[in-house]
Amino acid sequence: MPRFAANLTMMFNEVPFLDRFEAAAKAGFKGVEILFPYEYAIDEIAARLKANGLQLVLFNTPPGDWNKGERGLAALPGREAEFEAALRQALKYAEALGCPRVHVMAGLVHHGASRASYIANLKKAATIARDHGVELLIEPINTRDIPGFFLNRTSEARAVIYEVGEPNLKLQFDIYHRQVMEGDVATAIREYAPLTRHYQLANPPDRGEPDEGELNYAWLFRLIDETGFDGWIGCEYRPRRGTIEGLKWAERCGVCLG
Repeated sequence: MPRFAANLTMMFNEVPFLDRFEAAAKAGFKGVEILFPYEYAIDEIAARLKANGLQLVLFNTPPGDWNKGERGLAALPGREAEFEAALRQALKYAEALGCPRVHVMAGLVHHGASRASYIANLKKAATIARDHGVELLIEPINTRDIPGFFLNRTSEARAVIYEVGEPNLKLQFDIYHRQVMEGDVATAIREYAPLTRHYQLANPPDRGEPDEGELNYAWLFRLIDETGFDGWIGCEYRPRRGTIEGLKWAERCGVCLG
């Protein structure tokens, strides 16, 4: 059965961020993921994880200047030094917090993102991350949620992973983004299972809980099980009616959160 991680950036917003660890644990989660943990000291996060028996399973590299619309640095020419600094900051957090995987954000086409820069930066990043025992992930993101994001299609991510050729660069498969951008989710889950190290979920069209919307998640969870996946599925959705009430989806889908 899949293991589910609460996304503490998008869930449990009823309480301050550092209190969300306890809220997630009380709701039954054993794992958590965060978009960007860098606003908080490593010791603060570590204490909350330990106190609540939680594992941090994923977070993103720093995206650049978010307020100026930046959504990653890995594919941006001329920003190599900034990207490496951002990567090393992420690896410092990952190593100290026992987080096995980090999502490397690519950046935007209209900010000059290029494939050559993306490949070169990922090759170097994977080598650096390997020395820290961390696996790097890349994620196709739909152009409705992030217009102009450089990596949009699962086949493109696979091509990049193969070209980089490093064993610790793998796929982050966001089911919501795949459905919005390409559809054919079930076939893609089977096809990309060998490369997938982390899933994320939400239900289109509104990115809400996985019990209302276009996708039959109870069936998709069984399919993911059939592929032999033993990692985590991140609950990266926007609760429609409040986080706790929205968690009824787990029972309806026949799964446990922990």
